[in-house]
Amino acid sequence: MLTVNKLLPRGQSLAPALRRRAATVELDWDTRQKSRFEATDSQGRQLGVFLPRGSVVRGGDVLVAEDGSLVLVQAAPQAVLEVRAAEPFALLRAAYHLGNRHVQLELQPELLKLEPDHVLAQMLQQMGLQVSEAQSAFEPESGAYAAGGPAQGHDHAHGQDHGHVHGPGCGHDHSQDHGHSPAQSQDHGHVHGPGCGHDHAHDHKHEPAPAPAAAPSRGKPLGIPVAAAPVPHVHGPGCGHDH
Repeated sequence: MLTVNKLLPRGQSLAPALRRRAATVELDWDTRQKSRFEATDSQGRQLGVFLPRGSVVRGGDVLVAEDGSLVLVQAAPQAVLEVRAAEPFALLRAAYHLGNRHVQLELQPELLKLEPDHVLAQMLQQMGLQVSEAQSAFEPESGAYAAGGPAQGHDHAHGQDHGHVHGPGCGHDHSQDHGHSPAQSQDHGHVHGPGCGHDHAHDHKHEPAPAPAAAPSRGKPLGIPVAAAPVPHVHGPGCGHDH
């Protein structure tokens, strides 16, 4: 069995001559939406296809085997329902209702295609649409976030800054260096309240408050010099300080 683990969408970057010389394989939609499957190409070779999870193979794509040989994918004819309408708005309305039911649809200017379903066919006919059975290739619409192509693996460059908002339950490991400036890394301006849970056993380096200017005498001497007054430090419930 020949192993295949690479896919070239629409045979991109291949010379036309290479596409013409490539072996072919016919696959229906049920097979092409899988990332793991077996097939036999036009040269009689058994193919074991192992693509990244989430891959979808389209007609016109080219599979690359482990020996470097190419296999051109053709969408095999299969049973479908073709939906037509007398006016464009009726077809648009049908697409809306089918989309609400998460039905896979192939969209064409004058018709919709979907896999056979007698319940959906009856619903469409009651809406005044023309529904007929046919044998043809089926290429349903990709998801809105598939960048206009097959639903290939979603490979983010996670090293880049995506502007994530970190909130409660984020789950990110914030022990890494996120590129804060030295000033930011020294003082984060944390507010320590009840149940804070921080380890406050380290040295806070509390600086004594500057002595206020002497108040004008009103005839009564102060019992304690102002400069010698203790610095107020409020400890709340669950403070956790090492006293």
